[in-house]
Amino acid sequence: MATGRASSSLAADRVGDVVDRQGVIIGAMARIEVVLGDIVHEQVEVIVTAANESLLGGGGVDWAVHQAAGPRLAEAGAAIAPCDPGDAKATPAFDLDPPVRHIIHTVGPVWDGGAYGEADILASCYRRCLHVADQLAARSIAFPAIATGVYGFPPEYAAQITVATIRSTPTAVERIRLVAFDEATRDLLAAALDE
Repeated sequence: MATGRASSSLAADRVGDVVDRQGVIIGAMARIEVVLGDIVHEQVEVIVTAANESLLGGGGVDWAVHQAAGPRLAEAGAAIAPCDPGDAKATPAFDLDPPVRHIIHTVGPVWDGGAYGEADILASCYRRCLHVADQLAARSIAFPAIATGVYGFPPEYAAQITVATIRSTPTAVERIRLVAFDEATRDLLAAALDE
């Protein structure tokens, strides 16, 4: 995992206006940015972590988020667990520095060849996170590359799903940062954003 502040944007895109059920525009267009960095240092209101169903903390990005947020995060996760794959739940950010106010925990799919709904579950992770962010009235959010680590989701396919899902999900969030922990992931997300 990279250390320090996230680097400047490699790629950016805008998501269409958000329209409520009555057809009223309720938000400005979201800006999608792809960056290389450490998600716990992002200057956003909400950080997403790729969690396991227990929400007690795991490896990879979830370990880093739990370390930065402190032990109260595991306690809060335990109180709202379990979290099913494709779902998302929020806790306070605890010891993370402002402007971060909340952590959204989402459970990605374990890759098993792609014939078991893994793509739909991954897309649901991003949709549900944006829905929860809207419930929190958040205007900025940072996502890691969900399920591409130990869960084994193919990174290129995940990048395409990530960008397509975010682009097609109505949200009042104005700034969406896709935070890659390595250059290969950043390049895949940037390529998907450029499509």
